[in-house]
Amino acid sequence: MVARRSRRTTTARAVLTVVTAFGVLAGAALTGAAPAAAAPAGTRIAPGVTYRQFDVRAAAGPTHVHLLTVDLGDPHVRVDLLYPGKVAARATVSGMADAAGAVAGVNGDFFNITETQHPGVPATGASVGPAIAHGLVLKAAVPDGQRFGPALPPGTNTRDVFGVGVDRRARMDRLSLTGAVRSPEGRFPLRGLNQYALPENSVGAFTSRWGSASRERAVCGTDTERSAPCSTDTHEVRIRSGRVVSASDTPGSGAIPADTTVLVGREEGARQLRKLSVGERVTVTHTLVAASSGVPYAFAIGGFPVLRDGRELSGLNDVASAVRTVVGFADGGRRMLILALDGAAAYRTGMTVAEEAATMRALGASDAFNLDGGGSTEMVTRNAGARTVTVRNHPSGGAERPVANGIGVFAGP
Repeated sequence: MVARRSRRTTTARAVLTVVTAFGVLAGAALTGAAPAAAAPAGTRIAPGVTYRQFDVRAAAGPTHVHLLTVDLGDPHVRVDLLYPGKVAARATVSGMADAAGAVAGVNGDFFNITETQHPGVPATGASVGPAIAHGLVLKAAVPDGQRFGPALPPGTNTRDVFGVGVDRRARMDRLSLTGAVRSPEGRFPLRGLNQYALPENSVGAFTSRWGSASRERAVCGTDTERSAPCSTDTHEVRIRSGRVVSASDTPGSGAIPADTTVLVGREEGARQLRKLSVGERVTVTHTLVAASSGVPYAFAIGGFPVLRDGRELSGLNDVASAVRTVVGFADGGRRMLILALDGAAAYRTGMTVAEEAATMRALGASDAFNLDGGGSTEMVTRNAGARTVTVRNHPSGGAERPVANGIGVFAGP
């Protein structure tokens, strides 16, 4: 244990050394070439929004950092969720940023990227954790064992979020689903909302915000094993304008109208749904409840914390280096820092999770939150006078990867 702590301390010190400051990349080069064209260390993207890039020495080798600093105290700046319009869908960060009119953006949460362990079951593209956009709840979190991404640090789970409240301050919290299904037969809890995996023995709701993707994936795996077989004890009920209109023993697919909620149950949840009859009146309620903040969220996104109150979380991985995305805040949540590593060949070794936490602390963040990385890591900004954003880092896969969501920075009156 002593040797391991010593290594972490050495690594943290190494990663804090800034080597070279660079300006904005040319933008057209998504070929994996190293960043070039030295320029001033900071570029003003919009009032209250600054972009810069620089090299950092990490344990596995040099890595290149792209950093956005956002002044949430500026009334002309806001931050919100970027997403393709539906939960079960994917799009590139540049496409989502342009569609929303963002001046900058970065990729977001881990997501259901593949289903090789369940042949014939389509991947949904939906994110792992809770999501709130424009103050509206989009989805809740999947069980811990159903997530994609690196191992969670001790004491964290899929309900952890990074967000900005209606008070315009960034914060980290935990959002849990609270909901119920009520009918003349009685009441039972709702344990899922627009999520690609439901807890065992539960009922989950799917709304128009889910999209048209198949709901079959929701009954696959278990609370502790993502690769476990799909449940064979399932039931689905469609509720329109407060009444049951149809039922099926298998989860379906297709767009869900705004006046309709689809309930999917597995095991004991399926048995509860079989008690409902066509024509019966049913009420479904759901909301996300914050563990600590009493301020409503304007936006929230899933991932996991790595730095809290100026201290790195215990148990952070200090072995596996990768291209990473991380977001944090300083000054009591009034200033946001958004960091994306470069995936060019010269820098692809990246950082460990412990190193990214140390880097964010060195940059002044009191709290930081890890997002999806690897081929998903991407940062975009819009040049003054431009109608579209430019990709600033080199995605490690050589091209933009469609992702579930991201964080958008907006500026204007």
